[in-house]
This record gives sequence, structure tokens and C-alpha cells, in this order.
Amino acid sequence: MSPDSDTPTLYIAEFIDGPLEGQIDSRALVRGKHAPRISMVAAVGGLESVFWYDEVDERDVSGQLRVRYAFDQGDSDPIDTEVEPL
Repeated sequence: MSPDSDTPTLYIAEFIDGPLEGQIDSRALVRGKHAPRISMVAAVGGLESVFWYDEVDERDVSGQLRVRYAFDQGDSDPIDTEVEPL
């Protein structure tokens, strides 16, 4: 067994819209494949919310797999864009 056999192969998830627009995340391939749909937890307006993202496309950038994901607003927690003052 080689020393790298326990090291997961990673890919970069890029969020192209929604509340996580412009952010990236390093994720592990599962059985050699990236996830076609992922969930992310983030705080918006001080509240934790679950956001779902679906794969748009994938590409190789200098030997690193990068997958772009689009926001699925219908399955995600609602985002209250108007935060009431305390």
C-alpha cells in the first residue's frame, strides 16, 4: 500500500450564484466522483441556513478538478433579505 492511498483525492467546488456566490470549497471525491448535488450550511443575517447547490459543469484547471454549482432556491432555506433592527 502506498503512503498516498489513505489521502482522499480532492476537487474544488465553485459557487456561481446564491448566498455563497464567489466562494469555493475543497471537497473529497467519493468513489472517484464528485457530488452532483451538495448542501452547505451558512449564516445569513445571524441565522444558520441550509443551501442546496446543483452541478452546472466540470473542468480541469492545471490538473485540479473544478466543479461549478448553481443555487437551488426552491430546496434551500428561505433567505430573509430584510433584517429588522434590534
